[in-house]
Amino acid sequence: MRKLIACSVLVVILVSVLPAKHVHADIAPPESPPGTTLLPGNENTQVRMVSETVTLTVSPNSSKPSEALAKTEALFTMRNLGSEEEKMQVRFPLSFLNGNSDGRGNFPEIPSIAVKINGVTASTRRENQPFIGSEYAYKERDEIPWAVFDVTFPPQKDVNIKVTYTVDGFGYYPYEMFKYVLQTGAGWNGTIGSADIIVHLPYEANKKNVLLTVSVGFGESTPGGVISGNEIRWHFEELEPSREDNIQILLVTPSLWESILYETQNVENNPRDGEAWGRLARAYKEVARGSKGWLREDPDGLELFAASKDAYEKCLALLPNDSLWQYGYADLLWSHYYFDIYFSGNADTEGTLTTILQKLQIALELDPNNQQAKDLLTDISYAIPDAVSLDGDNFVLLGLTATPVPPTPWAVVETPTFEPTVIVTSPTYSMGVNTPEPVSKPAPLCGSAFLLPVLLGVVFVLRKNKTN
Repeated sequence: MRKLIACSVLVVILVSVLPAKHVHADIAPPESPPGTTLLPGNENTQVRMVSETVTLTVSPNSSKPSEALAKTEALFTMRNLGSEEEKMQVRFPLSFLNGNSDGRGNFPEIPSIAVKINGVTASTRRENQPFIGSEYAYKERDEIPWAVFDVTFPPQKDVNIKVTYTVDGFGYYPYEMFKYVLQTGAGWNGTIGSADIIVHLPYEANKKNVLLTVSVGFGESTPGGVISGNEIRWHFEELEPSREDNIQILLVTPSLWESILYETQNVENNPRDGEAWGRLARAYKEVARGSKGWLREDPDGLELFAASKDAYEKCLALLPNDSLWQYGYADLLWSHYYFDIYFSGNADTEGTLTTILQKLQIALELDPNNQQAKDLLTDISYAIPDAVSLDGDNFVLLGLTATPVPPTPWAVVETPTFEPTVIVTSPTYSMGVNTPEPVSKPAPLCGSAFLLPVLLGVVFVLRKNKTN
């Protein structure tokens, strides 16, 4: 929370001083329409929802590997408590049931659903009908699309309805969110007798890949979820659902977690594979710090950081002459240093900044054209000018030679053997064929004199960090 508040303040300042063309409204990602509990027609009904079991089977999106989708199967047992037969149009919303857009002015829809009634396929039709809920004071359209199908409910008998459809997740890599709306179940008679919402993952679920108690910028999981095996489950009895009961689940993007499992197996099979250790370190880093740069503070997030750090050290023990992995390790440590030490006012008792600068100096000695290392040094020079200064095309690493005195936020643990200045004008080292390609060069930092060093340092936070 400390990081979120501090960084929010910096972002507000940044937005207020940068030219309008640099401002993007990306505080929340565009949402995808959620699945919902079925809704009866407009008339009052004696039909009760005795039970519902909803299973969202999550998998990577094959067309967009950095995203995910969930095949949803919803089973409903309905019972007519009255003495007369009821025939009605049962409805399922194909878009946002409050009449709003995805947050970007678009109105995405669930493309199709399949319905079976007592095991027999039922035909559905798309109709535009009014949105649901007078409690919504603001709406962007008066009608929304529904899938409508006819159901007959004999008195005192159960009717089983099965609905299947696929929904997209939404969020910012490396996290993905899914939602399921329970509140529409309030349209049936009485309470929902029992409800089970199950999220099934393609691997074992745990608190590192399922964020049950961790909030990110665009949401958090609904409390009460229980992890067991490959599943997360919410269970309700005698539920009179409201908006507060709607389910949302925050996950690590499945393709990223699968890469962690894959590279873990690789290093177990061949612990001398430095590239596999590097790829594992990078994947752990992406999960630990998310898309905005700061590291997770929950115990499982701290374990992810430690796992990334350990994997980078094993990688560099095997590949000490790899410029990109040297940079990747410095990049991880900078996230830790900037937020947990420097910005928080804590002492750098382990000499983290010294290690960062040493790794970046090595990276540029090995490859003077390593643009990622140059960009990170530039970020550091803006955030902490006493640690790095720019001298033309050279970086002067003051933090490697200065004698720290209070309140200097870093500590040199031993006298470094490196020259403080790195020349970056011409390449002297070429990378091996197994070294990952660097990402595209990030947008240059704004160098206007009126921006404070700390403000410029926050640019590091806002970058897309799909790096080593």
